[in-house]
Amino acid sequence: MRISDLIKMGLRNLSRRKARTALTVTGVIIGTISIVVMISIGIGMNTNFKSQVMELGSLTTVTVERYANIMDADGNYVNTKEQRMDDSLVAQIKGLEHVKAVSPILSANVMLKSGNYESQLQLYAMDSATFSEFDFPALTAGNYPTPENNKLIVFGSDSLMNFYNPRGRNYTTVQKDITKDKITFSFNPYQYKVDEKKKPFSLKIMDDYALMERSNNWEYDYNVYMDINYFRTLYKKYVNTLKGEDKKKAMTAIQTYERIKITVDNIKNVTKVQDKIEELGFQTSSLAMYLEPMQQTSNMLQMVLGGIGAIAMLVSAINIANTMIMSIYERTKEIGIMKVLGCIIRDIKKLFLFEAGMIGLIGGIIGIIISYIGSWAINKFGQPLFKALLSSNYMYNMDNAKFSVIPIWLPLLAAGFAMLVGIISGYYPANRATKISAIEAMKTDG
Repeated sequence: MRISDLIKMGLRNLSRRKARTALTVTGVIIGTISIVVMISIGIGMNTNFKSQVMELGSLTTVTVERYANIMDADGNYVNTKEQRMDDSLVAQIKGLEHVKAVSPILSANVMLKSGNYESQLQLYAMDSATFSEFDFPALTAGNYPTPENNKLIVFGSDSLMNFYNPRGRNYTTVQKDITKDKITFSFNPYQYKVDEKKKPFSLKIMDDYALMERSNNWEYDYNVYMDINYFRTLYKKYVNTLKGEDKKKAMTAIQTYERIKITVDNIKNVTKVQDKIEELGFQTSSLAMYLEPMQQTSNMLQMVLGGIGAIAMLVSAINIANTMIMSIYERTKEIGIMKVLGCIIRDIKKLFLFEAGMIGLIGGIIGIIISYIGSWAINKFGQPLFKALLSSNYMYNMDNAKFSVIPIWLPLLAAGFAMLVGIISGYYPANRATKISAIEAMKTDG
């Protein structure tokens, strides 16, 4: 039997029993919708967790803080441990496997002034040779500092938004444009006592700046960055304007590093690098640590929801098998005629498998189309339900969250799976059809 004849005969047989075929296809549609929508919810949660955690920083970054929180075996806070970090530790970490780049960090509170307005920001000084390894945002103005040209100050996209007038009656903030407004840079004058006999330290920002574009990463958008060697140069000038006792305090504050940032070659190796650093006696932290329990929650929910969809598909498989068996009883004489006319057994089997597979494929395609509609409805109207189901510990901001995400592979997999379920469900009826005796079949009245 030619393939074209097999297809024509199979489609004709399905169309002859429209009501039964429609009901069986409906079962497959329900099963497909259940699988696609349920899995898409799990994928949506996982994607949302990951994207929102990434707003806080890179998932391949490991941090060693000066003050580390010590936890017990149950994850409860015990106390804070001070970790003294120096260049020898930086060198040790650089030698670890899977480490791409390491940068020590010094930080300071700085003040920007523009006319009657001022703003206080956090400054982070890093090794400028590693800027490219830490996924810093692209720049809208200027260039990132390099070891050869390090006299640059890099401003986050939103770092110039909160200027205020300390002598004003109302605390209203304004945004300054570094390309137009005159801005001076200085260290926090309130932290240490300034020697009144000396000229206060300040730096006019002319062309020695760079401005990041918005990245939706809080770590970059609201802070200021600088090369660590240039920072030490400016900081020493500032320290020289302080009184004797506070001068010592200020210098002591930068003797050891505030933190060390490490970027790892792959998120899968983050835990390995953290374990190696902790073997050196230092506590570490990473966003991957917070993402893991979230992903475990979403994966568990995805398995439960996928299981519900699989049960629905199992019911549809039983319906397909039942439909095909009923079809055999009704077409017994037809099968006998096919055998008498010399139709080989393999063709009879192919015919029934084709019909069962088409029921699965048609139901799968319709189910996928409806699933896209359902996914859109979940994303548009599902926020109140997910707010009730999920605590804020797992989803920081649901305003723009997608609760259902259907990647391109999911509908393709669902269509193939629906067709496979149809073929498997039709295998027993097809095999049974081939065993019908041609002589006995011709005697029937069907």
